[in-house]
Amino acid sequence: MDDLAQVLHTLERIAAALERRTPKPEPVRIPDGVDAFVWQADPDALIPVERVNRLPIGLLKGIESQKAKLLDNTLRFARGLPANNALLWGARGTGKSSLVKAVHAETNAETGAAIAMIEVQREDMPSLARLMRHLKTGNRRILLFCDDLSFENQDESYKSLKSILDGGLEGRPDSVLFYATSNRRHLMSRQMIENERATAIHQGEAVEEKVSLSDRFGMWIGFHNMDQDTYLDIIRGYCDAARLSIPFEEVQPNALEWSMTRGGRSGRVAWQFFLDLCGRLGLPPQFE
Repeated sequence: MDDLAQVLHTLERIAAALERRTPKPEPVRIPDGVDAFVWQADPDALIPVERVNRLPIGLLKGIESQKAKLLDNTLRFARGLPANNALLWGARGTGKSSLVKAVHAETNAETGAAIAMIEVQREDMPSLARLMRHLKTGNRRILLFCDDLSFENQDESYKSLKSILDGGLEGRPDSVLFYATSNRRHLMSRQMIENERATAIHQGEAVEEKVSLSDRFGMWIGFHNMDQDTYLDIIRGYCDAARLSIPFEEVQPNALEWSMTRGGRSGRVAWQFFLDLCGRLGLPPQFE
């Protein structure tokens, strides 16, 4: 017993020495003058983003109803009114993440509220509880944003997000809103849900556990594939905003050919064509 007591005493001394040598982590603060950050989970830090990669909201075409819903929700949040967490789901390249970033800028421009947007990577979902504790100490309103959120088999990190969105003793601060984009309406693959149904003792309960995550978002906004006219209208808007001198009648055949080579039409395909067009014309893709 004496030997055991000596070992425990030595371990306590080592632990105390390590604690003295390792300073406690400083609380994360959101500085004034910067409106966009990326959350870094190890060690905890907010990395400022001086120039956000986004388009003006007026250049986002073919998603007028989605634009109106998300902007209205965000404006209410900026003004201190009740607002819902939002899930933007649907086809690839249809402007989901572009809309979130554009709405953030438009809201700040309209209200002067200077909402801070913090991007959280999907793999950092387990650290959300720590981030929330940091954010509770600040005065600014915060828009958390996760792009391309989805979960695969054996991935349990979705449980961290569920407790943050709606539930848990601490809950979500009123000054924090969460927006996510995903190609999946329920954030999980059909195979993942089917596997749960096949292996569970109580199949209904297992599936409910998986799909209930998307139910925690009070607002669902769907995005769908666009038609040819909308695709061309997006490119025309880019060309007009950049004041390209080339007539659109000359641009249109190349734009249609570009979409056929890419196997579809989307906002992303339209933007990629516009970049190629600017490159061929020797002009930077700048909007006035």
